[in-house]
Amino acid sequence: MSPTDPTAAASAPDAATDALQAAAFRRLLAHLMHERRDVQNIDLMILAGFCRNCLADWYRDAAAERGIALSKDQAREAIYGMPFGEWKAKYQQDATPEQLAAFEAAQKRHS
Repeated sequence: MSPTDPTAAASAPDAATDALQAAAFRRLLAHLMHERRDVQNIDLMILAGFCRNCLADWYRDAAAERGIALSKDQAREAIYGMPFGEWKAKYQQDATPEQLAAFEAAQKRHS
């Protein structure tokens, strides 16, 4: 299996691929936690079809697959780098009417 084939790596990664994916994930988290706090979850959902909350859900799913109990709040804290309520109060802005319309259109495209 090649580390450049993410679909093969997702099904059964070898140790090197697993380490590369983990490093890339940690860099993504650091980027979202520190460099791009300004990027709103709704904008991520519109453009990419996922957001920080989705990452937290996937993180929690991965923990469950490995027999590790992780609450929703614990998973979100791992992704946000702080309790979700704190992040929300500091960084989350109310969605604009334009964002809500774009989100609704994106949901139709992603369905």
